[in-house]
Amino acid sequence: MKVTVYSRAEIEKVMADGNFPQNTAVISFYDPAIKRIDEGYTHVDYSDICDTVFYSELEDLNLEVLKRKGYTYDTYFPEADDMAAFIVRAYADGKNIICQCEYGQSRSAGCAAAIKEYFYKDGISMFADYNYYPNQVVFHKVYDACLCQ
Repeated sequence: MKVTVYSRAEIEKVMADGNFPQNTAVISFYDPAIKRIDEGYTHVDYSDICDTVFYSELEDLNLEVLKRKGYTYDTYFPEADDMAAFIVRAYADGKNIICQCEYGQSRSAGCAAAIKEYFYKDGISMFADYNYYPNQVVFHKVYDACLCQ
């Protein structure tokens, strides 16, 4: 299974160019904070391109900010278990996975790191790549949820 990370702009260009990879599942993070600024903001629309998509409306928060925003570790990212089931199913179906978020650096990178760690013990490669700033809470929540599958 190939796991790749895209920003919104990158994946929209891939889609517009007609180069969306076959046999791929998508995990798409989108930001509720942007909706407060732009009423027309929504997730990337994969409906005409991919039928295996998991959407997650999730703020990009680190552990220190959770409490200030009204979350605990347990209440932040409640769909992690469902996402883990989606990931394990995609793997069993022989699909590659695209992880996508607004900038392609934090939530998607944290998710990709968790997938790579769970299946290949190579999640550190995402943390070592200076193009990414993996969200550690997303990483731990997805990885732990995969372990429970």
